[in-house]
Amino acid sequence: MEADYLLISSLETLKSHLRFLLTLRSREGHYRSLILFRLSLVQNGASKPNETEYGQLYAMEANCPHLGADMSHAEIEECDAGLVAVCPWHRYDFDLRTGESETGLKACTYAVQVRVDEDGIRRVWVETPEDGTDWRLVELRPVSEDFADPPPPPDLSRLTITSSSDDRSISSPTEPVVPVEGAPTTLIQWAVLILNTSNPTLKVERTRHAVQLFRTGQLKTIGHRSATAPRPPDVPPREDSFARNMVDPAKVTHRKNRAAMLHALANIEQWAIDLAWDIIARYGPAHPDLPPAFFSDFTKMALDESKHFSLLVARLAALSPGTPYGSLPVHAGLWDSASATFNSLRARLVIIHLVHEARGLDVNPGTIARFRRAGDDESVRALEVIHHDEVTHVTTGHRWFTWLCTKQGVDPVQTFRDEVRRCWRGDVKGPFNVEAREMAGLTPQFYEDLKGEMPLVDQASK
Repeated sequence: MEADYLLISSLETLKSHLRFLLTLRSREGHYRSLILFRLSLVQNGASKPNETEYGQLYAMEANCPHLGADMSHAEIEECDAGLVAVCPWHRYDFDLRTGESETGLKACTYAVQVRVDEDGIRRVWVETPEDGTDWRLVELRPVSEDFADPPPPPDLSRLTITSSSDDRSISSPTEPVVPVEGAPTTLIQWAVLILNTSNPTLKVERTRHAVQLFRTGQLKTIGHRSATAPRPPDVPPREDSFARNMVDPAKVTHRKNRAAMLHALANIEQWAIDLAWDIIARYGPAHPDLPPAFFSDFTKMALDESKHFSLLVARLAALSPGTPYGSLPVHAGLWDSASATFNSLRARLVIIHLVHEARGLDVNPGTIARFRRAGDDESVRALEVIHHDEVTHVTTGHRWFTWLCTKQGVDPVQTFRDEVRRCWRGDVKGPFNVEAREMAGLTPQFYEDLKGEMPLVDQASK
């Protein structure tokens, strides 16, 4: 039977990076993660003939079939039989054309074609998996962007952060990225350390460092099957100057000036960093059957949230130097929602990633339009990056929610609606960004005419 192919992008688009993560979803709700390699084949100082454009493209599954390591940072080596991708965890090698390995394992590989369309544009097509129909590309992400593939962490003793005279801004980190004593050796240990890191700048640096260690196979293990895995905090700490501005969500004034909006969004992103690490640290040990791809997805999310926080704080500093991050009232409403799901991974995926983050898809276009009307093109670019990434975050939530539902033998739509009624308070509000939600896997039957029935909490009894 002739293979089906899916249009990925123009060839010109792929020239920006050497590796791309592809996430595909089928009509049946199956997900597949692929890595597209665009190689520069050099031998004896010259590119191989006829392979400078069309022959350099290879696609294979994004996780090693041995133990599920992320292959986005695999080394590419040339051997007698051809080119192989070498897993960063245990050095298993897989032929880029056939997926075969000397170990006897085999990775799934997918043929790549370059076709010239009627406008003369060269477009890249990738063979689709066999276990589904009507495959759709829901994510095309460059792997080698500077933030996602960072150099060694900077010397934080040289990092300066402008402090305001009334001490309203965050302070410079005083701890090293890697603790001098008791440095983490597992992903779970890094997750708990980052959750207990109160300084947001250090939280970002530790996130970047931990993800890099995990991707390049420098961590001993994930650590979620260890009987001595550390427990995450009930509430991640915040610096004193920041905590003093923490108020009840109902008391936060929703000011419409750009500085206040950037400050509020940065606060959400700082909590989002913690939530990405918390789902790893809290639910990993409770679900030892979770595959490595789960941890790869949520470390990628933690890295994205760190990038978002950094973008927003940088824009806030440029736009309003007199309003440093931490100087305006903030709330922990996002974490409060998460705490209602501590006993259930399924509920966490629904409430945080398929309600809260999906709501972000609804409101982001209006926020971006507001900054565009103000002529703030730099903030618009930052917010567009954030919106694109958040589509993939809802996709990740949907992927692992449906994986869990399949494992538990329950219907995803009905289970989603049941979890919202149990763990959410009030209506799931519109208007909805139907196109972005559908791209992430959330069709209207998930969320239309839905209301949470969680009772009010008596704050005085807490």
